[in-house]
Amino acid sequence: MAFSSADQHFMAMALELAAKGRYTTDPNPNVGAVIVLHDEVVGRGYHHQAGEAHAEVFALAEAGKQARGAVCYVTLEPCSHFGRTPPCANALIAAGVSRVVIAMLDPNPEVAGRGVTLLQQAGISVETGLLSAAARALNPGFLSAMERQRPWLRLKLAASVDGRTALANGQSKWLTGPEARADVQFYRAQSSAILSTASTVLADNARLNVRQPDGVKQISTLNNGQLRQPLRVILDRRQQLTGAEPLFSLPGPILLCVAPGQVLRVMPSQVEQLALPLASDGNVDLPAILQALAQRQIRSIWVEAGATLAGAILQQQLADEFILYQAPLLLGQRGLPMAMLPELTKLTQAKRFDFSDICQVGSDLRLTALLTKPDIPEN
Repeated sequence: MAFSSADQHFMAMALELAAKGRYTTDPNPNVGAVIVLHDEVVGRGYHHQAGEAHAEVFALAEAGKQARGAVCYVTLEPCSHFGRTPPCANALIAAGVSRVVIAMLDPNPEVAGRGVTLLQQAGISVETGLLSAAARALNPGFLSAMERQRPWLRLKLAASVDGRTALANGQSKWLTGPEARADVQFYRAQSSAILSTASTVLADNARLNVRQPDGVKQISTLNNGQLRQPLRVILDRRQQLTGAEPLFSLPGPILLCVAPGQVLRVMPSQVEQLALPLASDGNVDLPAILQALAQRQIRSIWVEAGATLAGAILQQQLADEFILYQAPLLLGQRGLPMAMLPELTKLTQAKRFDFSDICQVGSDLRLTALLTKPDIPEN
């Protein structure tokens, strides 16, 4: 289907609007909408926060009577069901728009083409697929949940140029600069959950919460003015944490995953303890963790942990995205490795990545990659 340059322009505007909600809409998707009459924008909107009006409703409210006969550009198929808000497809029909251009269909089984059908049955022209790749990139967690029934998992590591995360004595503060540490806050803020281990919490005195970084760029807040705090998921198989650690004094829910059969400790009120089956190696069953989190509407997970958990995630191919902050220093051969992985005898056994983004953050590099299958032929 051929789209005009004007169509491209207005959909790009809708995508920019959608991105404004990336810190506050979870578990809902990020969606933007633009209403255009005679090549003039008369309404703009984006989904601000879960439970509140969707993008189309805000755009229609701004457009008012000018929505009649107008074109609506929206980044995700308008919903067709009654959830916490009425169907957006019905709102567009009632407003009298003449054409709707949609970046991508909604894979949510409660929508899945029904929004398009409602619009078409009302005599509205509907076109789909404009800038669909960009629309998908806005919502990896939501799409993963709907299409794969599991969260999108980002594994974050910080390392030296020679691939070490700390000195042999465990010292690692601070490997990366303040700009990289601030950058991490934006990833945390976009995540449904932050996954770590009791060992990491104790070794780093980790709090694993979202903090507003200094600088020009700011993380948007919820309507109550507070930062949305992701669920902190801590693997504590041996019950090392007591509840007195600093992370327990901060606002936000915490899920402690412990081994089955243990007597649960008394913990602060925001802490839930969950016993999960162990894998054959005696560690927490990671696929079971992902399944349990998916049932809690956790869309995306940000992993900050040590070499053991990072190695297990990579070995089991659970990482959808790998983000490495590489510091311009050398720690030497006795430094601690990024991930504990088994020894390889062939290059075909290696975990390979496709870099999707490389950028400088302060004095450090941020390398973003997707895991791929080995493609080196055997000799």
